[in-house]
Order: sequence, then structure tokens, then C-alpha cells
Amino acid sequence: MTPLLDTIHQPSDLRALGRQQLPQLATELREFLVDTVSKTGGHFASNLGSIELTIALHYVFNTPDDRLVWDVGHQTYPHKILTGRRERMGSMRQKGGLAGFPKREESPYDTFGVGHSSTSIGAALGMAAAAKMQGLDRKCVAIIGDGAMTAGQAFEALNNAGAMDTDLLVILNDNDMSISPNVGALNNYLAKLMSGRFYAAMREGSSKVLGMAPPLKEIASKVEEHVKGFFTPGTLFEEFGFNYIGPIDGHDLDVLVDTLKNIRSLKGPQFLHIVTKKGHGYKLAENDPVKYHGVTKFDPANGLAGGKSGGKPQYTQVFGDWICDMAKLDARLVGITPAMREGSGLVRFEKEHPDRYFDVAIAEQHAVTFAAGLACDGAKPVVAIYSTFLQRGYDQLIHDVALQNLPVMFAIDRAGLVGADGPTHAGAFDISFLRCIPNMTVLAPSDENECRQLLYTAFCMNSPTAVRYPRGVGPGVDIQQEMSAQPVGKGVLRRSGQGKVAILAFGSMVAPALAAAEALDASVADMRFVKPLDTGLIRQLADKHDYIVTVEENVVMGGAGSGCLEAMQAMGIVKPALLLGLPDDYVEHGDPTVLLADCGLNASGIEASIRNWLPQ
Repeated sequence: MTPLLDTIHQPSDLRALGRQQLPQLATELREFLVDTVSKTGGHFASNLGSIELTIALHYVFNTPDDRLVWDVGHQTYPHKILTGRRERMGSMRQKGGLAGFPKREESPYDTFGVGHSSTSIGAALGMAAAAKMQGLDRKCVAIIGDGAMTAGQAFEALNNAGAMDTDLLVILNDNDMSISPNVGALNNYLAKLMSGRFYAAMREGSSKVLGMAPPLKEIASKVEEHVKGFFTPGTLFEEFGFNYIGPIDGHDLDVLVDTLKNIRSLKGPQFLHIVTKKGHGYKLAENDPVKYHGVTKFDPANGLAGGKSGGKPQYTQVFGDWICDMAKLDARLVGITPAMREGSGLVRFEKEHPDRYFDVAIAEQHAVTFAAGLACDGAKPVVAIYSTFLQRGYDQLIHDVALQNLPVMFAIDRAGLVGADGPTHAGAFDISFLRCIPNMTVLAPSDENECRQLLYTAFCMNSPTAVRYPRGVGPGVDIQQEMSAQPVGKGVLRRSGQGKVAILAFGSMVAPALAAAEALDASVADMRFVKPLDTGLIRQLADKHDYIVTVEENVVMGGAGSGCLEAMQAMGIVKPALLLGLPDDYVEHGDPTVLLADCGLNASGIEASIRNWLPQ
């Protein structure tokens, strides 16, 4: 039962409440969130931790005219519920439903679309600068988590903001540390004091009084800095030019509202440090916030089901088993992840080889250059990274790894469509941006065993390599424990057909291509390598067939199919060719099977596209 929440259709309704009603609203919002996410799945623990903050922000600030810019979006479900989308929460992350992240097209309250971390400060600073240029009295607030604060982009924005005369509030939602009641009470008191008008006036007045006496002004400034530094960890942010306030209890609505009201009247860059607890209010998530970070459907009374699901292994697990086995064979192997230990399958590796495991935090650029440095001095780094996140380290991939021809291996997870997380997390471009880089070898396994063998093949090479594999499970091929290096740049003919069509399939598209080929009596090649291509196999198929079709789970533009056309042109082969792959558009969130079908990349879609293309 959520009688108070049911009256909130937009933030103006929230601002009409009395302050004494806010705790009840938080309780109802938390109950509603548990109920809805248990039915849809999605990001969970971090959203439970941001409920009081979200209420306080919309209560104090005049949204959407005042801008709230959320980082990543893992903590924005309460924001969506309070901004007119409560009745649509049952459609979360489903095709045609609400996105799992802020999306400008979805609501005027979503001021900036996000999916990757650490963009909020820069975006909010841009909005603050735009407001100043237009003469608007608009408040701009960036809400960033402690994890996102580990990325260089966040500090680049802080550095810029501290040097600009703009009214910007950065809120650090720190949910990786605890805050004891007595320390919390002291910090809450200090936060109120430092965000109050008396303190601000004292600082301004002291500056004016001491303005004609630089030595005294410097002494007073140092005293203030050391006094604040004794009580708070804010010296770093003060050095960036921010007025640091906190840390305060992010679950205390009275303190949050008082502090935000005080800060709203302050000028210049402000930094508020709040401490919250992931999973707050739902004990199972509080006790295991990692497990409850992103959840599938579950029973709120019993929590997530335990144990292994059984059945076919996911590609991530295939990689996780391979890297542990490979580490036993080669002491030079080190594993690197930019804060994606669980998602990339490195949990077991960390336990078995803690001295060879490096989590560099949310810092993809650094992850790649760090790997390059390791490779320079004899290590064999394996960078486990999502396709979408490798985009952030592209300059380093080119200049620091490939240009120097260093033996760094990239295990690229989530290649292709990812489903519920949508376009910000889809690995739609890696073939296109990798195949154009000199010295790179790009491998695309088509099943679980081929994944294990091609991971081994790539690691054995003494040059930059990338193995791309999709999210989820493969076709169910038995995995051979013994590893053997496969011939570099060589594909495999999977089906020899008698029809006029030859299909060159890459990675995850081999299985649906084989199914489509049965109806067409077409030949199918599992190309295995995007770069270098098996030009001998291409010529063999072109000699035997009249029509060439390429299929890949990557955008068509600049993808593997384009590479095949380039190879055919270089060999003087002139044959009609059809290139199938992801469209020149962003594919929205939804069930991956449905999305692939919409793109014509299931068996029936491939068959239909070929039949429609062929002459009658």
C-alpha cells in the first residue's frame, strides 16, 4: 500500500508535501521499488540507497528547470518513479518500455542521457555555463557515485569547474564506506554549519577585510583549511576550487533537506559529500550489495535464488575458466579489468591468482596503457573488457598498444546486442573500429569450444589481439579442455551447399547462418578471423558460387562484410554481395532474441533477406 506515493505524479506534488511527510514517502517508495524490480529485474541495490537523496533533491530544487544530471543511471529508478513514470515501471528494460538509464527522449526530467560512468560533472558544468550565458537563474546539480569518481573524466571536469565562475553543485554519493552514528552526528552538524549563510558570509567578509593584507589573508586561509581538513576529507576538492561540505548521512532526510537548501543559495562551485548504503532498507541487498547490484526477477520475501543455473555455460564463464587454466600454464599472464570483476568473469581468477589480478577501477584508458606498460617489461596482459567500454580506451589502444606492436590481448565481452541494458551497452562497433588498426588480429569464435581455443590462439601470439564474444550462452558445443593454437587467419567450411549462395559468417552469426543455409542449400564458412581474413577460403567459395553473403553481429558500415568486399576487390573477384548485420542506428533495449529477429539476424531473417535479394 502506497497511499502517499500514489498522490505524487510529478515533483511539484512532492514539493507540496510537508517535511514531516517525507519519511513516509521514502518508506513507500522503497516498498514500491522492491515490488516492481522483483517483477522486472534491473539495477537494485544502488537504487535502494538513493531514495532519500532523490526525494530531497526534487523537494529542494525546482526540477526540471533546475537541472539534475545523474551519473551512469544505476541509481535513477526512484527519480523515474517521482517524475511521472510510476505506472510504467513494470515495463522497465523491456522492448517499448522504460529505459534502464536516464534518456532525454523519455522525460524532460532526464536532462542528460547516460550509460557510461563519470560524465555527470562535465555535462552539468556545460549546462551551468549555458545558463550563465543566457542570464538564467538555474541551478545545475551533478550526482556521481564513488565508483564513477575513480575515472579520469570526472577529475578533468572538476579541474575545469573549479576554474570557472559558475554555480555548480557536485554531490558525491559515497556508498562504499560506513558512517557511525556519533561521527555522523558531528559531520551533519559541520555540514549544516559550512553550508549555512553565516559561514559563507564569514568567508566572504574575511576575504574583504584581509584583502589589503595578503600575509594575514594567507594565514587565515591556511587555518581554515587545516581546521576543515581535520574534520573532513575535503582538502582535495577544496584544491580544485570547490567549497567542500560533508560528509553527511544520505539517509537522513532532515539533514539532506537543510543542507541542500543552504547550498542552493550559495554561489560558485559546491561539493557535497553524502554517505549512503547500497540496498538500504532491504536486508538481503544490504548484506550482499554486489549480488543485488543487478538482479533478475525474484521473490522479495526470499530474495534471489541461490546455486548455479546449470545448462549451457555462458561465454563469460568460458573465458573465466580459460584464463585460470592459462595462468597455470604461463606465469607471465596477468588479468586486468576496469571495475568489472564479476561481469567479465574474473572472480575465480582473483581468488586463485591475487598477485596477478589488477582492478584499475572505472578507468578504461588507464587499463589499456597500464597493460601496455606491463607488456613492455615481459608480462602477457589480458584485458577483460566489455566491447562498449573499450570504446573509451580507443586512443590508448591505437597509440600505446598497436603502434608499439605490444602483446596485449583484449578479451571483449558483450560483443553485439546485450538486451535490457540497451544501446549504451551494446557492442555494435568493435569489429569496425578494430579491423582498421595496423598490427591488430581480431578473432570471432562461433561457439563455446571455439571461444576457448581462439582465446588460447590469441594469447600465444606476440602482438596485439582481440577476441570478441557475445553475452549469454552459445549453441551448446562440448568444450575440449586441451587447448591448441588454431592457424591464424584461417576459417572453416561448415557446410558445403549445392546452391548458388555462399555465406561468410562471423562469430555468433554462424549458428543462424547454418540454419538458414539448410533451406537455401547454401555453403557456410565460419570465418573465425575478422583480421586477417581467410582470402583463400573467400576465393574458394567465390569460384563455386554466384552470390556472396556476409553476416555479422556488428554494424554493417565498416564491419567484417566490408572487409570481405575489400578482399574480393583486391583479388579481382566481381560477384554480387549482400552484407547483413546491425543497422546504421541504435538498437533499443529489449529481449536479445527479439531484437536480433527485428534486425533480421535470426535464421528466418537471414533466409528471408537472402531470398528477397536474389533474382527471382
